[in-house]
Amino acid sequence: MYDAICCPTDGSRGSDAAVEHACNLAALADARIHALFVVDNSVPGVGEWDMAVEREEARGERALDAVTEAGERCDVPVERHLRRGRVHEEILDAAEQYEVDLIVMGTHGRTGLGRFLSAGSVAERVVRHSAVPVLTVRATGGDVDDA
Repeated sequence: MYDAICCPTDGSRGSDAAVEHACNLAALADARIHALFVVDNSVPGVGEWDMAVEREEARGERALDAVTEAGERCDVPVERHLRRGRVHEEILDAAEQYEVDLIVMGTHGRTGLGRFLSAGSVAERVVRHSAVPVLTVRATGGDVDDA
């Protein structure tokens, strides 16, 4: 059914729930996971701030470590990818480049003003534009923590 699953992560609780789903699906399907963290360089000035980018890359490595560890627990191979760009565009590009059959990603579940202020959700944009199926997983219990 699935040979390759893209699992974008930002290290949040919503991402952690998606990672568990992706690992379980990959184990059942004997698939590989492409773990992806995107350093968002669409924020004005971030490209000029080396320390901010380095901090985000370090956060990304920690998030990718968590996916790798989850993959090891489920005996699933994980390939790690750290990219820079607009998050939803990089996820869509990665899905095409790595020829994945499914994208499994977390959602913060924002509504109303919070969603408006964040200019829509990354998950929503990916769902709208993806050429492959997208499984969104919401964090369970309580408020969602941003990493």
